[in-house]
Amino acid sequence: MRIGIDKDTCIGAGQCALTAPDVFTQDDDGYSEVLPGREDGGGSPLVREAARACPVGAISVPRTVG
Repeated sequence: MRIGIDKDTCIGAGQCALTAPDVFTQDDDGYSEVLPGREDGGGSPLVREAARACPVGAISVPRTVG
């Protein structure tokens, strides 16, 4: 399963990219996205914390990730 970011909900706060920069980044418009090849979390222990840090809950992390 893959990490999901609801682009309609994301406000570009960047907390995910600050918390888990090895998995998340921000696009040219400032909205969050998952780095290429990291859709499964890349083994980062901070993926779930990054999802919790999102102020609008735009990130979904399957139980099998992180």
